[in-house]
Amino acid sequence: MKPLKFLKNKIEKRFYNAYQKRLEAEAGTWNIPRHIGVILDGNRRYAKASGLDDIIKGHYEGADKLEEVLHWCDELGVEIFSIWIFSLDNFKRADDEVEGILGLIERKMRELVTIEGLHANQIKVRAMGQIEQLPPSLQEAIRQAEEATKNYDKFILNVAVAYGGREEIIEAFKGHLKAEIQDGKDADQIVEELSVDKIAPYLYTSNLPDPELIIRTSGEVRLSGFLLWQSVYSEFYFCDTYWPSFRKIDFLRALRDYSHRKRRFGK
Repeated sequence: MKPLKFLKNKIEKRFYNAYQKRLEAEAGTWNIPRHIGVILDGNRRYAKASGLDDIIKGHYEGADKLEEVLHWCDELGVEIFSIWIFSLDNFKRADDEVEGILGLIERKMRELVTIEGLHANQIKVRAMGQIEQLPPSLQEAIRQAEEATKNYDKFILNVAVAYGGREEIIEAFKGHLKAEIQDGKDADQIVEELSVDKIAPYLYTSNLPDPELIIRTSGEVRLSGFLLWQSVYSEFYFCDTYWPSFRKIDFLRALRDYSHRKRRFGK
């Protein structure tokens, strides 16, 4: 490394360390959201920008970053963390990339069953999405992770895989309609009694509070349908950093920004 570049990196590191410590000290006065949703975006662009020889390596580094962010959540008192790691539209990508991503998800799901920290911190894993569209081995890995953590209640990790926001709402309405028909109600009665509270129990996040904050990395300023129903009153934070490069400073900035906002809930 050239001397000037080395000096520049050293100065930047000292600056960011000092800045992070300041934010951490301030965090004790912030209003920390109980439920945070994150769209983990930018793995492919990170791989290309970093000169990695395989796009999948960007996804692997993104998976490692998630473990780090979960530690930050624990430190700051976040109770529910919902992440979007694979959408229904992602099935349209090149076959080798889809296979690589799904293989990575399966590997991480299997690791969850045996990772000591997961059980020590009582993390409950919940999958959200059209799981039946996934390879059978991945479906089984998800079931094992959910079964191994079903009795935990300290922290909830919602993993959106094969997920689409519109599709979730459609599935919720189907579930509601089937239940109403089984109760012997006719169409007119079902329509008359239809309400938000009737649909909510059939969402993937049933029995959980809606996310107060949703973060998207990589500079994209859109939700792409993530938690479309649940995000009606959420605060949004868009970060330019690619997900594998997401730093604790970025996370703290998002929480500080959220804490300084005045939530009105349409009032």
